[in-house]
Amino acid sequence: MSLQTSLQRHPRRTNISLWTAQAILAALFIFAGSMKFIMPLAEMQKGVALPGPLLYFIGACEVLGGLGLLLPGLTKIATFLTPLAAAGLAIIMVGAVVITLMSMPANMAILPFVTGIIACVVCWARSRVLPLGSRALPTPALP
Repeated sequence: MSLQTSLQRHPRRTNISLWTAQAILAALFIFAGSMKFIMPLAEMQKGVALPGPLLYFIGACEVLGGLGLLLPGLTKIATFLTPLAAAGLAIIMVGAVVITLMSMPANMAILPFVTGIIACVVCWARSRVLPLGSRALPTPALP
């Protein structure tokens, strides 16, 4: 039996687990992204030599990705955006792992690596195993 089949056999449990993962990831990314706008630029660039505009861009992507994990499912509007947000955040975490490995001890890369894996699981599960349902738009009446 494949993992996908196993997860589909218990949709309620899978849905609760996915929503929990999405909420934790959203809180993490919204916090991390907003901190990139609150902290002084010199403080953020201490261990990493990334330009300021790139750090602000990453922060904006993290905040928007965090919102993208939650809002489509809560509003049932454009639910296809949730797996896309998770995929985008996983890509950001690949960069975070690489930057961390280049500038810090290797064990510091565990957190972004695990976060990226969880984002990949959310992307896969919300696109293949248990997609979020969309609110159907009313069809116009034909004359």
